[in-house]
Amino acid sequence: MTDTVGAILDAAERRIREAGYSGFSYREIAVDVGVKAASVHYHFPSKDTLAAAVAHRYNDRVLEAVEAGMASGLDAIQAWRAVFRDALRDGPRMCLCGALGAASADLPPGVMVEVHRFFRSGLDSLRKAGLSEDRATQVMAVLEGAILMATAQSDPEIFDRATAALD
Repeated sequence: MTDTVGAILDAAERRIREAGYSGFSYREIAVDVGVKAASVHYHFPSKDTLAAAVAHRYNDRVLEAVEAGMASGLDAIQAWRAVFRDALRDGPRMCLCGALGAASADLPPGVMVEVHRFFRSGLDSLRKAGLSEDRATQVMAVLEGAILMATAQSDPEIFDRATAALD
């Protein structure tokens, strides 16, 4: 991946996490990166392909972080909680797939594939760790709801309070 592609993906991820799929334009991404909008289009011909690439990279990064957390001794719930909590370290931002999922009726199929993959991977990870389907669903729902509340209130401590009972 080139530096420009990485910068475009980073800028798009920030904007999607702050304002959702409809909350960004190629022009804004270009300004964020310091390139012309044509450069963004060159690397990602459509908004759909850009958002799908952002979500795919995000999914891979989250799953790697969860696996690393579990390898370091955290249980699956603690690892997922740590990944979500870490998302708030640079300021209040939604989980990318949570932000996208909130507008799922308006998402193109390629982006929805990645949103589904995120949630299915989360549930599968928790189930492989011994949680029931119901408990895994509850954990993911609490994490998504807690990050939404913390983001909306610009207060990461809300996330900590809302998820404390998961440990």
